[in-house]
Amino acid sequence: MRQIIALGGGGFSMEPENTLLDTYILKQSGKENPKVCFIPTASGDSEDYIQRFYRFFEKQNCRPTHLSLFRPPTRDLESFIMEKDIIYVGGGNTKNLLALWKEWELDTILKMSWNQGILLAGISAGSICWFEEGVTDSYGEGLEPLNCLGFLKGSNCPHYDGEADRRPAYHNLIGAKKIQSGIAADDGVALHYIDQELSRIVSSRPTSKAYLVSNENKVTETELQTVYLGSE
Repeated sequence: MRQIIALGGGGFSMEPENTLLDTYILKQSGKENPKVCFIPTASGDSEDYIQRFYRFFEKQNCRPTHLSLFRPPTRDLESFIMEKDIIYVGGGNTKNLLALWKEWELDTILKMSWNQGILLAGISAGSICWFEEGVTDSYGEGLEPLNCLGFLKGSNCPHYDGEADRRPAYHNLIGAKKIQSGIAADDGVALHYIDQELSRIVSSRPTSKAYLVSNENKVTETELQTVYLGSE
């Protein structure tokens, strides 16, 4: 079973007191004490971000590690990744993330790990990267489309309710056919894909949602069923 859990926002880096999304990710590995590897490439391997990851996950029932491409733990990245249960990709600059991953052949290794059942997860840049296309602020001012890895079909827009420009920019890009139709996720929402199909949408916040945004003669936005994890 190939799994990807893509977060529009939330998790340990945005709401460390709200454990719902991250404990959900841990459960989906099917392991009692999963090995979780954080990849903070998009933030330039921010030391603060790495320490926030450890502060949260060291308190959970798991074994946390991280992969820095600026200070790699080993030359053999394939062996390092393939013995993990969960890969958790942080937010930041998606364009730089993709460029560095390609240079290190990490994109190929991650696809291999996904095909072998290692759960891939991530927030913001770590959500966009798995889709064919994403809406990114990687270029500085404004929001633009970006070609990504294509493990998942369609496009993705995170922070849909968390940043004022996200919804109108996504609608405009889809309306102008500069990006294909896709799924937008509010902060606090996770899109759980199994074998490339959207299996479940869960949220750490009672009112946060995900939406299908498409263009068939006009742009339409359809609210998708989202399960609030706090009520389960």
